[in-house]
Amino acid sequence: MTVLISNEQEIIPVNIEFIEDQADQILADLDSNDKELSILVVDDSRIRELNLQYREKDSATDVLSFPQLEEDEEPGFSGHLLGDVVLSIETAKIQAKEHNLSLEEELILLLIHGILHLLGYDHERSASEAEAMQNKSRQLFDKLYPGRTPSDTCGY
Repeated sequence: MTVLISNEQEIIPVNIEFIEDQADQILADLDSNDKELSILVVDDSRIRELNLQYREKDSATDVLSFPQLEEDEEPGFSGHLLGDVVLSIETAKIQAKEHNLSLEEELILLLIHGILHLLGYDHERSASEAEAMQNKSRQLFDKLYPGRTPSDTCGY
């Protein structure tokens, strides 16, 4: 497995190696050892630009996922490329307080959420899929942070 990570913000210090190690563990736990993942850490301004460009939503968000393959596309030459996850450090910091988590824990929770989207989970399709995605997110989070649970205000 290959995890490529880039920090394009200078607002809040972030431990890139830690995020990379956690991403490796998440992919292993999801039986996706053969996948390549790209992670980008940005500020609210940059994620807002991406959210507007790709989702036509003119607001900052916490995480964006860009799968390598479209839903109806068959894996071929690039079948090992999972996709890209973009994390907003500023939004994560705000949400960490709301979710009763450290910034590090919030970033990993968002990373889990983004990776699950890349693997086809989609909380926006139905209530049952939202519940399945939340359950999987919490299961993976608990494996990385035993005994730590995001507050009830957290939808992930």
